[in-house]
Amino acid sequence: MVEKLKSSYSIQWMQRLADIPQNEWDALAQPLKTPFLEWEWLNNLETSGSATPKTGWQPCHLTLWRSRQLIAMAPLYIKTHSYGEFVFDHQWADLAHRLGVCYYPKLLGMTPFTPAEGYRFLIAPNEDEAEITAMMLAEIDRFCQRNRLGGCHFLFVDPQWRSMVEEYGYSAWLHHSYIWTNQGFNGFEDYLKIFNSNQRRNIKRERKAVSKAGLYLKTLSGEEIPPTLFPTIYRFYSSTCDQFYWGSKYLTRRFFEQLYPHYRDRVLLAAAYPDEKENDPVGLSFCIRKGDNLYGRYWGCLEDYDCLHFEACYYKPIEWAIAQNVQQFDPGAGGRHKKRRGFPATPNYSLHRFYDPRMNQILQSYIAEINEMEQQEIDAINQDLPFSKREISLPCEG
Repeated sequence: MVEKLKSSYSIQWMQRLADIPQNEWDALAQPLKTPFLEWEWLNNLETSGSATPKTGWQPCHLTLWRSRQLIAMAPLYIKTHSYGEFVFDHQWADLAHRLGVCYYPKLLGMTPFTPAEGYRFLIAPNEDEAEITAMMLAEIDRFCQRNRLGGCHFLFVDPQWRSMVEEYGYSAWLHHSYIWTNQGFNGFEDYLKIFNSNQRRNIKRERKAVSKAGLYLKTLSGEEIPPTLFPTIYRFYSSTCDQFYWGSKYLTRRFFEQLYPHYRDRVLLAAAYPDEKENDPVGLSFCIRKGDNLYGRYWGCLEDYDCLHFEACYYKPIEWAIAQNVQQFDPGAGGRHKKRRGFPATPNYSLHRFYDPRMNQILQSYIAEINEMEQQEIDAINQDLPFSKREISLPCEG
């Protein structure tokens, strides 16, 4: 659907990423810190059957053109539920229901199933970013109101982009992730020095438990990964979802298989083998690397090995990150185990606008109080980290 915006611009809403030129999209996405706005990743989610109207993720990407030149775009999805978002807005949906307001469908800006900071509009560098952002937000308002969508939500947003969008009436909701930061470590032993003596002993014990189980861990990245391991990633991912996270199996086998020809240069695996000569892992973690940043995504194992989860998901990737001079490691959603292994709580934000005046008034009235409570939780978590008493650099409210 194409609409005139100004004499020199036109808007087009696209239902398939494949209809947007990859080279033009990636010219704007690849310079960014996040790997999850790149064309290959997003298109794979659609073509693999993972993010589709059938799964409740209807692609509805906003593109801005000057003549035939693509100058800005936003990956967006029409949602009929809140699953796979990792920003838990069910209380807002319940409130809308009590008010007799339709919460769904809603318009969502994020990379599906990916709770990693960095979402923003993609805008050509020679354009006026503030002007283009304003035009795109105004078109989103028109689109949502014309199609009776309950609201627009941008999740895990880029910090600088957040401040720009807040100026247009979006409310910022504070959350937290758990992020490891490389403080100039020379190796894993150097990293252990940040912990108090009890936790250092605990981490060493956990690593020894894996070797005592007869397991051999190795990291594989890029071309080191044989093509046969990509469907294996799905098997481990699937078994973990079936065991622990009912209803959370979002990605298809085809998604992982399509990573090999198109995206393997970004992939890091920490694979556990029963011995050095074995080719079939008994467990592995799956990460994505871009530049100075590493992102943990999924993991699984065939049997319950003591401490293998910690070794494959935290310690081995950290060891690899230090050797590769990676500066930050986001291990993924959840924090039960992460905070005791060197991952402080780190603020991130989502942005929200409701189109019902009552919902929007309640949001604006209470969001400051909600954010203050979240900041108190972040502070409490970070005051309880098992670090030594020497000064440690901790994240602050963004």
